[in-house]
Amino acid sequence: MNKYLIVGLGNVGLEYEMTRHNIGFLIVDQLSQKLGNSFKASNFGQINETSYKGRKTFILKPDTYMNLSGNAVKYWIQKENIKIENILIICDDLSLPFGTLRIKSKGSNAGHNGLKSIESKLQTQQYPRLKFGIGNNFAKGKQIDYVLGKWSDEEKKLLVPRIDLSTDAIMNFIFTGITHTMNEFNGK
Repeated sequence: MNKYLIVGLGNVGLEYEMTRHNIGFLIVDQLSQKLGNSFKASNFGQINETSYKGRKTFILKPDTYMNLSGNAVKYWIQKENIKIENILIICDDLSLPFGTLRIKSKGSNAGHNGLKSIESKLQTQQYPRLKFGIGNNFAKGKQIDYVLGKWSDEEKKLLVPRIDLSTDAIMNFIFTGITHTMNEFNGK
């Protein structure tokens, strides 16, 4: 039976809740609500063991902080014997306009510390990812403040439908695979 690992990247702690960098956590929280079951504390984070259309699915929120996300991903891939093409990493992306989705089957880490960690631990760039655009509306030298900053009031209004679209894309990935999902959801 094929198993899937859906990983929302973020940082643990109250100070990081509702920050742009934690969009991965927000998306997998919504996905968990849609698919049922709830997160439980486990090795390297919070895990929700569920299924979608007969496919065993593990939804993970690593508690390793962003820079060490690869430890959690590698652990769960090995523990559950999950094929690399059946993982999907959800993260923020500064180069995309707010709310834009980009789904890829492989690619560089583009300077994202969570993706760097995963790439290092898996020794490959060949893994699927869903990037959620957070825009780049920050002054020179203020990138970290922007990424770790809270959503603006305007962004908050638009966030719910974009998170919902992201969860639809993830469920499509689980059921139909990466190619169909890229064709269906990229740029939306």
